[in-house]
Amino acid sequence: MADEDRQVAQDAPHDGVGHRARLRQKLAQAGGEALHDHELIEYLLALAIPRRDTKPLAKELIRTFGGIGGLMSADWAAIARVPGMGDTSVAAIKIVQATALRMLRNEVAARPVLGSWQALLDYLRADMAFLGVERVRVLHLNSRNMLIRDDHMGDGSIDQAAIYVREVIKRAIDFGSAALILVHNHPSGSPEPSRQDIDVTRQIIDAGKRLGISVHDHIIIGAQGHVSLRAKGLL
Repeated sequence: MADEDRQVAQDAPHDGVGHRARLRQKLAQAGGEALHDHELIEYLLALAIPRRDTKPLAKELIRTFGGIGGLMSADWAAIARVPGMGDTSVAAIKIVQATALRMLRNEVAARPVLGSWQALLDYLRADMAFLGVERVRVLHLNSRNMLIRDDHMGDGSIDQAAIYVREVIKRAIDFGSAALILVHNHPSGSPEPSRQDIDVTRQIIDAGKRLGISVHDHIIIGAQGHVSLRAKGLL
């Protein structure tokens, strides 16, 4: 029996039905903005654990992961370690994240990336801003600047993930890319580029020029915002 199922069996009846009805009414009448972060998670968990008061668990999840963004981007195992969370509850959270990311990614793929920059930033922030490790991805574009591949190159440690120039260029050739946008996150929260970030970007630019592959930008994502190396004049 899963932890959440054991907990359900132990919990006494409470005013959960009436409370959930009030949350549902608030959602229906005023939309999601009318609910606090913990109330959004509380109602979501109530669908997965219908006979339990999920408010304390929702508040604990928000506290543990530092907010709703951190919770949604946390990996399955980390969420499951919170007492009271079983596979059904974790799946409820991860399916919401997957749905949101799919919607945002579809917005990016629907039109030229350079003409939908905010949609791209929204997608990258939702996926990477609250990760606990560095993630490197390369966005491959065709000659019309349409996204042809969102390439997850790998994850690293809490403060470093390797970007290999040869591997980036090799994959660009394999995909027939005309241009690239490099992306990685800083788990520290600050998106300010390091000397290494700038140097490896310039190495990839130089390697790509010989093959007619442009590098439009290198975007660094953090919980505190984002930095475009091109906008800062560093490319």
